[in-house]
Amino acid sequence: MNPNHIPVLCDEVCGFFADSSGLIVDATLGLGGHSLALLESNPKIKIIGIDKDREALNLANDRLSHFGDRFSAIHSSFAIGIKKIINENKEISGILADIGISSYQIDNPNRGFSFYSENLDMRMDLDSTIDAKMIVNSYTKEELNRIFMEYGEIKNPNNITKLILDYRRNRPINTAKELSNIIELNTRGKTKIHPATLIFQALRIEVNNELEELERFLDNTENLKNTKIAIISFHSLEDRIVKERFRLWAKNCICNENVMKCECGNNNAKGVNLTKKPIIPSAKEIALNNRSRSAKMRGFRFYE
Repeated sequence: MNPNHIPVLCDEVCGFFADSSGLIVDATLGLGGHSLALLESNPKIKIIGIDKDREALNLANDRLSHFGDRFSAIHSSFAIGIKKIINENKEISGILADIGISSYQIDNPNRGFSFYSENLDMRMDLDSTIDAKMIVNSYTKEELNRIFMEYGEIKNPNNITKLILDYRRNRPINTAKELSNIIELNTRGKTKIHPATLIFQALRIEVNNELEELERFLDNTENLKNTKIAIISFHSLEDRIVKERFRLWAKNCICNENVMKCECGNNNAKGVNLTKKPIIPSAKEIALNNRSRSAKMRGFRFYE
């Protein structure tokens, strides 16, 4: 829970918004690492931060309070929060969304994100009524298979689902450590990542409704004007959504693919895709922060 932890792709984020002025929205504030770097590197900007984690929000507010009226924050999901800010502010010059789980959440043993946590929670918003413990101990075989396939991209999750179902017949699974041990002890062969990684990813996505939240966030930003947006994702499901949405926003022709001749005017692009290939961490950054290794940043600029 180190508040001085350097956020992922920090230099690249500051470079992306170096020519910005006015209001920037940090849609996933966390402990405020990106906001701190942006405010220090660019005196022409103000930032409104959004986070649904009250603990992180309070820490970020304390950390950034010395910037005075250049920084403020609201407690909200990033999809709802960005809609509220857009409705209240006519001009937003930039939006940043780092949609990965924060190091603060991973390292906090009470939050249940770590393989070794004595809790099994995984809620980013502690006001939410659904947590990982409830899912693991109450979802049916079909429901568990669905989230493991859809959100963990596990082709055949039946074996892992059976492990969970067999175990919980005798006693509930109460901790993340207990769940990861069940999977690890019954997984054959060596893997590059912890054998419970994709299961934990699937549970976290289900608990926090992460993919639907990202889709709503993109829906709520797509009619902006003269705004740059940067989104950092950490797994292929998120990156695929962002990549496809930016591609659609940059299309001039939006006619049905079966139409023989363009009928839409061929002038419907909302802006330009600034990252045909995603920006990824340097070898130096990965060496300093191994958790950054899967980060990908994509950027888009809406036309005026």
